[in-house]
Amino acid sequence: MSISLILVPLAIAAAAAHAGLKQGQDTTVCQVQTRMRDANLLTAALRDTRAVVAPHEDGLVADWAGVRARFVRDEQHIWTAHFTGDVVEAQAVDIVRAVDAAYGRQVQAAVLRRLTDRAPAAGLRLESRSVTPDRAVRLVFAVERAS
Repeated sequence: MSISLILVPLAIAAAAAHAGLKQGQDTTVCQVQTRMRDANLLTAALRDTRAVVAPHEDGLVADWAGVRARFVRDEQHIWTAHFTGDVVEAQAVDIVRAVDAAYGRQVQAAVLRRLTDRAPAAGLRLESRSVTPDRAVRLVFAVERAS
């Protein structure tokens, strides 16, 4: 048995995504909302979930113990994850949610890098950085000169 999850971007209607996957195969299909768009950040997020990741034709392949997921994008750039191996639908959804959470952390790290890299050019100096228990990051900048 295989399971396909349509990873619906938060801004796109689920019905439109579902129409693109009807292929008449012996596959369980469900949809999971996600923010995933960038393939490089997705690769890093998959690795954060301890997946072994490799590029594959039109997407990525991620392997966990006994489970394989092939991530591909359609013409509208909507990701679909096709799971095979020793996996049930609830487990596949949990994996995608874990990947989505890891993806969010990757996005946060990328934004933080950009902010700190660009701060000096904007006349700002990083004074402090703190992380809350829920992983929110607070940056305090001092103005060094008027831009």
